[in-house]
Amino acid sequence: MAEAQTLTPVDDMNRLPAPIMGARFAPVQQFVRQPAVQRALPMIATTAAISIAALAYFMTTAAPQAPLFAGLDDADKAAVADALQSQGIKHTIDPTTGALTVDADKLYQARIALAGQGLPKAQPSGDSLIASLPMGSSRAIEGETLRSAREADLSRTIETIDAVKIARVHIAAAEPSLFVREDKPATASVMLTLQNGRSLSDGQVQAIRFLVASSIPGMNADDVQVIDQRGALLSDGVSNSDMKSFQLQTQMEERFRRALDTLLGPMLGAGNYSVEVHADVDMSESQATRESFPKDDRALTNEQVTRTVSGDGTAPAVGIPGALSNQPPQASTVTDKAPLPSAPGAPAATQTNSNENATRAYEVGREISVTHQPQGQLRRVSVAVALNQGKKALTQADIAKIDALVKGAVGFDATRGDQVAISQRPFVKVEDTAPAFYDAPWFLPLLKQVGAVLAAILAFFFVGRPMIKAAKQRAAQRAEREAEIEESLLAVADKQAALAAPSTGGNREITLDMIEAAPSYEARANLVRAFVRQDSARAALVVRQLMQEGARG
Repeated sequence: MAEAQTLTPVDDMNRLPAPIMGARFAPVQQFVRQPAVQRALPMIATTAAISIAALAYFMTTAAPQAPLFAGLDDADKAAVADALQSQGIKHTIDPTTGALTVDADKLYQARIALAGQGLPKAQPSGDSLIASLPMGSSRAIEGETLRSAREADLSRTIETIDAVKIARVHIAAAEPSLFVREDKPATASVMLTLQNGRSLSDGQVQAIRFLVASSIPGMNADDVQVIDQRGALLSDGVSNSDMKSFQLQTQMEERFRRALDTLLGPMLGAGNYSVEVHADVDMSESQATRESFPKDDRALTNEQVTRTVSGDGTAPAVGIPGALSNQPPQASTVTDKAPLPSAPGAPAATQTNSNENATRAYEVGREISVTHQPQGQLRRVSVAVALNQGKKALTQADIAKIDALVKGAVGFDATRGDQVAISQRPFVKVEDTAPAFYDAPWFLPLLKQVGAVLAAILAFFFVGRPMIKAAKQRAAQRAEREAEIEESLLAVADKQAALAAPSTGGNREITLDMIEAAPSYEARANLVRAFVRQDSARAALVVRQLMQEGARG
């Protein structure tokens, strides 16, 4: 029995030193030593590595930004920045445009916080002016408020143009009245404060005029004047006809340029030629009407002749007697004719008078021609073509052929005064002045994202994989150690069973102490199965006792 007691594994385990981390971490160690936890430990390590990579990615990636307000001056930007800083809202200033931006998910929070402090202090919107209109206001006050609201909305709309920093619109419109016979048209003036170093083209100025005119009933674009902060009248000389002429000229030149590019591109190659076209367009419009009568061109359409003959002798009465027969003859022109000589032996002739009236109607030819010359007539075309002189210069014959092709492409007309100039010179190599790729706005965010991905990969290879390997090694060592302990326990159990009951034929007896001293869950489960097979009645009694204790506790 003494030898069996020296070989009892329970006593050996009781002699083991205490855990290094202390008794407080014993439940954690038992939890980690469970087989299910040991099998899931690699997956836990992988999940931890992925979580670390995701955390590094989100820490290095900047949140999407949204512009807070557009068109703020520097004073309002400073006040808004101070207010955001006091509220604990992070903000950034775009170095290119100078716009004040905040995180997209905090945009409305920042606007509400600024509205509570009365920021920004720029001109209010039209909706706020109408909402602040007090009840019981007179009609004059309502009209002025509505006009101010319209001016504020137009100003904010014009400020959305990139080159415009601040815009102010002033509308002058007479009140409609039934006692005024002639109404004066409404007029407007626009005051623009442009960005530093920026300017507006004629097309943009004309667009602003049309925008203001189309927003006010009865206003024409010519009645809108635009001025900048230096006092220069931007709308001077900009009219609808000028814009139409310029657009027509630009369209013609672009059409000729495309035709020459299509013709010379396959022959000379891109970059080996340069084309400039100038089209002189006549925008005057004329209309003439002409009526002419061709000489000696007439036709007789109607003729009426009346002839009357009378003499001195008494003429016998003829006709039907009555009033109509006794009427005097009509007044006529009397022409005397010399009597014809009578033949010898003939009776003497009496003197006669004849009267003849003739009425003729002629149709004279007439020609009416209307000549209308519309706008946009092409008066002259000037084309200049520069050819790149490479290693082998083009001959005069080749240049003449190119000249003929250019003339055919633009519809050359010598009577119109068209000109075509072709010159061959070596082109200077132009260096690429594009900014470097690392100065592009997309490079820094891309670099941050790539850095986050690399950090995740490095964290997985240098942190995750060693943890997984260490966990696998610890699990294998633990399994070997538990197998050795289980074998030693079984050997001790066999020896105890042989000493206690030699007639059992070498069957080992499982005790509760052996089950409690099992080093692992699997070893304990094997011992429990052997205990049940050994003595099922006693096992049922133990289970019943455990259930009763659980019910009482």
